[in-house]
Amino acid sequence: MLEDLYNYLYHQNESGGIPLKGTGIVVGLALIAGHLIALLKAAQVKAFLKAFPRNYFWGVVLLSIAFVWGMMCLSNMDMGEFYTLRKWFLIIVPIGFVLVLTNMKEFLSVRALGCLMLLVGGIVLEAAFLQAPASRLLLPCVAYVWIIAGMYFVGMPFLMRDAVNWITAQDQRWKLAAIGGIVYGIAVLVAAVLWW
Repeated sequence: MLEDLYNYLYHQNESGGIPLKGTGIVVGLALIAGHLIALLKAAQVKAFLKAFPRNYFWGVVLLSIAFVWGMMCLSNMDMGEFYTLRKWFLIIVPIGFVLVLTNMKEFLSVRALGCLMLLVGGIVLEAAFLQAPASRLLLPCVAYVWIIAGMYFVGMPFLMRDAVNWITAQDQRWKLAAIGGIVYGIAVLVAAVLWW
């Protein structure tokens, strides 16, 4: 079952995989919903974001999701000339997961979010890869933002705390970011429905 899911998400079947249209609709709706909530419930979302970097519970939840997802990829991906190392990775990664949970509690939620952003960005890129409409580039743009931010969150998680402090410092800045996310989500959703 996990092999079928991997093949679908990462376009390993000859029949293709996760469609561009479906990916666009999901990403568009997620951007609209997330930024609309941030706009309408600003106080609650700001409080959550300020507490999130040091929230161990969310770190455990997000890292567990990333671990299961990563193990699915590791078990099924083509490793080329490193295929002989797969068995070692399948032993080392779970040990690393437990060690991270027990010994790296500082900013764990940000690091785990960064891992998920990298994984989700990869799927979005796969869905848009070599597709015909030029408007598909809306998806890689947001995917690369997630991927770059994810790398920074994993390596320098304090940057998320700094970014949250910066964006929540002024109401106008917060509203502009929320409206920008809604507009981009609408653009992705319209392109997905009309052209993909």
